[in-house]
Amino acid sequence: MPRGDVVFSFLLLQSSASGNSIIGFLPLILIFGIFYFLLFLPMQRQKKKQQQMLTELKNGDVVATSGGIVGSIVAINADDTLILRVKPDNVKLQVVRSAVSSLLNPENGK
Repeated sequence: MPRGDVVFSFLLLQSSASGNSIIGFLPLILIFGIFYFLLFLPMQRQKKKQQQMLTELKNGDVVATSGGIVGSIVAINADDTLILRVKPDNVKLQVVRSAVSSLLNPENGK
């Protein structure tokens, strides 16, 4: 008879442990949700905005590259490269479109 009590107690512990394990995962799920809304979602929006800016580049835009070069776009080639005119000597540089990190003259009422 004592053996049956042990099995019954073991089954009770198991059933309560499975209920507690779901509650134990709740903080982990909550933390993942917070990370998603505070980190991943804004990063996706920023990436989409950067991609849109790169596709809308046109001649005459003043841009800064990821290397810190500031210049105005003279030409956009079919092979996804840009020709930049860099001051003060009006040197022309060829860079890939993805090297552009920011647009410095965003639509000033044009």
